[in-house]
Amino acid sequence: MEAADPGYNRRMDVSHIFEPLNEAQRRAVAAPPGPLLVLAGAGSGKTRVLTHRIAWLLRVHQVSPRAILAVTFTNKASLEMRGRVEKLLNAPSGGMWMGTFHGLCHRLLRLHFEEANLPQGFEIIDSDDQYRLIRRVLRELNLDEGYWPPREMQRMINAHKEQARRPQDVPEGRDNLEQTLRRVYHTYETFCRRLGLVDFAELLLRTLELFRHNQVVRETWQQRFGHILVDEFQDTNAIQYRWLRLLSEKHRNLFAVGDDDQSIYGWRGARVENLLSFEKDFPGAAMIRLEQNYRSSGNILRAANAVIANNAGRLGKELWTDRAGGEPIRLYAAGNEMDEARFVVAGIRHWVERGNRRDTAAVLYRSNAQSRVFEEQLLAAGVPYRVYGGLRFFERAEIKDALAYLRLISNRDSDPALERIVNLPARGIGARTLETVRQRARQQQVSLWRAAAGLVAEDALPPRASAALRRFLQLIDQMAQATADLELGEATDHLLIHSGLLDHFQREHGERAQGRVENLQELVNAANNFAADFADRERGEDDGAGPDIVSQFLANAALEAGEGQAGEWEDCVQLMSLHSAKGLEFPLVFLCGMEEGLFPHQRSIDAPGGLEEERRLCYVGMTRAMSRLTLCYAEVRRLYGRERYTRPSRFVGEIPGQYVDEIGGARIGGASIGHPPAAGFGGLAPGRPVRHRKFGDGLVIALEGQGEHARVQVNFAKAGTKWLVCAYAGLEAL
Repeated sequence: MEAADPGYNRRMDVSHIFEPLNEAQRRAVAAPPGPLLVLAGAGSGKTRVLTHRIAWLLRVHQVSPRAILAVTFTNKASLEMRGRVEKLLNAPSGGMWMGTFHGLCHRLLRLHFEEANLPQGFEIIDSDDQYRLIRRVLRELNLDEGYWPPREMQRMINAHKEQARRPQDVPEGRDNLEQTLRRVYHTYETFCRRLGLVDFAELLLRTLELFRHNQVVRETWQQRFGHILVDEFQDTNAIQYRWLRLLSEKHRNLFAVGDDDQSIYGWRGARVENLLSFEKDFPGAAMIRLEQNYRSSGNILRAANAVIANNAGRLGKELWTDRAGGEPIRLYAAGNEMDEARFVVAGIRHWVERGNRRDTAAVLYRSNAQSRVFEEQLLAAGVPYRVYGGLRFFERAEIKDALAYLRLISNRDSDPALERIVNLPARGIGARTLETVRQRARQQQVSLWRAAAGLVAEDALPPRASAALRRFLQLIDQMAQATADLELGEATDHLLIHSGLLDHFQREHGERAQGRVENLQELVNAANNFAADFADRERGEDDGAGPDIVSQFLANAALEAGEGQAGEWEDCVQLMSLHSAKGLEFPLVFLCGMEEGLFPHQRSIDAPGGLEEERRLCYVGMTRAMSRLTLCYAEVRRLYGRERYTRPSRFVGEIPGQYVDEIGGARIGGASIGHPPAAGFGGLAPGRPVRHRKFGDGLVIALEGQGEHARVQVNFAKAGTKWLVCAYAGLEAL
């Protein structure tokens, strides 16, 4: 009898939906209709709340699947959510709309292409296609790419679209930049209309305009979607927020899940203000905080809470866990970036020797350029690794560009190198000119360089093309002459500057462009380190001179890139930037480069709101760790092509000392706490004169630590005071 009672079935469904939830999660899932902000801390089960909320609406409130719109930020998250809902209900989820903002807008525009003034077969172009089209626009307008970088034009056009501004809405301005941008944007839109093309930013803008200007379409979808759920609400940009507000106007059932403490994408348009102003923009909105963390130990959470508490204007929450205590956070003060990498790799090897899988360990860093030394040490130790969400150092396009210059200077007959850089940065050598060079090379069976030189000498090209090609050939010859007697690192630095590569990427603003600049500057470090190792090997060789250092360096780079990183499903250590780490978790985490100017990054310190976003990034990094977290900083770091003395990140100083175990001379709040000096270690003692192959003669000032992490402080006559790792310093006692 009871089985036939609908009320009985409903109670069973409620029990099933509620069973795995804590009290705060249950309140969120069963909240009454109306706007609701779920402030979900790191590791607090936000995906579970979203899926169970959908199940609650379908089973308890008998909402039609067609009335549900669920918005995620990745297709992977959307598929995962749909799968969880279907498993929870033991039924298909047909009729629900789930997807990313871009995917949902694309679907709407396909249904309403006529009302949106689009051709039925409109084509979506990705970021690379958009870039190529903008380059075509610049050529159409006779604008020099060197002065008007296509990437910068692309960034500015997309930024205006995200603010719902068409070309005519862009302020005219008096300066040349704004006037030129309007021309480029207008011409770009003309091309897109003529060719039936829609870029990613246009998907959202065109849909917003469709809703604004077509009442019938707007009211149809406002009526259809009675319940709108949004994941990662803190990452919405201006146009996405307007889109959500407009679509939820009728029913006001907007269920937004986000965390202001994990808003780390301001550099790509995300507005944490959308979350902070939710209650004001949706009068009568409720807020529920999810503060129980299911990921990290209590010690890690308390330390992370202490750091993020220094941000002003937070909505406020305090993460806690049933896993009280836990291991203290380890803080390691490295002598330099090589010492840091060796320490991390040694820690990972010890972790694996204790029976843990390699893929349970992650190395996180602020700048992608930092990955190189970790890659180098992991390769040397034979430890498989994967650069998550990115390429290995020597596989990155800008690094290959720079090496192509080095290769062409070393060998003029390198056709692949010439093809790669002949018009990078743009110097007026177009595809037609290059094809003429290729034809001559094929006809005469010579290299592209020799063919180009012949065409220039014979004046066999149009004047402009001939002049541009002549300038390129002269540039390569001049750089070869200028770098002939320079050290490898100095030669690399010279090429980056005089080729125009560094300036080319510096002209492009944004996080990605800055990362390319940092990678190029890190290449100088790689060259310097390789030169030092090469000199050591040369002294140990007794079979005559081998290939020159440039050839060896290029071969080493090709081999490292060619080895290939471990596959996605292999058991390997995970290397990634802090931005890539969001949403992931690992039992063992090393958070490296905790130094002022690096993390927080100097450009963020100087930018409005930048420091608070950097602190949120630190919070995200710390809360990736489940059981063990190690923070590392170097007292001296060679990064971006120069060596500098550093001081610990302010974020380190914001962690209460009782949560930290300092090792290797680490210091909290600026006070050195490391091991006491061990006089006489390895025959060294304070006051002992020593000699270093690079820094020359000096005097030992202090020693500290033990074993492989023992360090010596030396005051060198010419190089000044430096901390060195005893095991690798190669000091000669005098």
